[in-house]
Amino acid sequence: MNSRIDERKFRRISRRELLKLTPIVALGAFAVPALQKPLLKAGLGFSDWASGKLFRPGHLAPTFADSDLTPFSKFPINGYDVDDPGVDFDRWTLTVAGAVQKPGDYTLAQIQTLPKFSQNTRHVCVEGWDVIGNFGGARLSDFLKTIGADTTARFVTVQCADDYYESLDMATALHPQTLLCYEMYGQPLTREHGAPLRLNIPTKVGYKQAKYLTDLKVTNVIERVGYWEDQGYSEFYGL
Repeated sequence: MNSRIDERKFRRISRRELLKLTPIVALGAFAVPALQKPLLKAGLGFSDWASGKLFRPGHLAPTFADSDLTPFSKFPINGYDVDDPGVDFDRWTLTVAGAVQKPGDYTLAQIQTLPKFSQNTRHVCVEGWDVIGNFGGARLSDFLKTIGADTTARFVTVQCADDYYESLDMATALHPQTLLCYEMYGQPLTREHGAPLRLNIPTKVGYKQAKYLTDLKVTNVIERVGYWEDQGYSEFYGL
């Protein structure tokens, strides 16, 4: 009888000791070059999955008073390739495709017929800075309704005049603060800030908020997640 009790006690102790050793084993695995990339990818994938599960579609990001705004002149210009890809405003359209009832080309004037919303929200850059800005435009959810988008689809993807590209999960695309932004500080977007149309998504980090939009697609399958995500950054990156 005593030998059985001792055996059970030994097993309990062994499990506890193994649990204590788990972080050390994980750190040791990171020391193996061949395992670093797979481990990082797995960890990032788990983080994105967990963040998606925790995302609350109706929960609003903080908004701020006008007195809290960063002066427009001090709002950083964050570029990908060029500060101005030379969009021809007179000929610009947003080309819509994918799981929608009304594909085609939409002018800025058509997008501006949708209800306009203005919000003072924080823009957070992955490089470590953040500012509070004023953004105005149409809710992406209203535009998706206008084009008859299948909102059971998983993603909305965008492409840009400077060859940048990005994707959003559908819950984020439908969030009430996600804007097709055409104004900042009550004025039309400047070229440097993404004119004529950019994304404003205060629930996401800055690199998700693509500028110079030219194409939008509703889809269940994406081959390219986003410019930075395809280089190893977080896919979800909620704030």
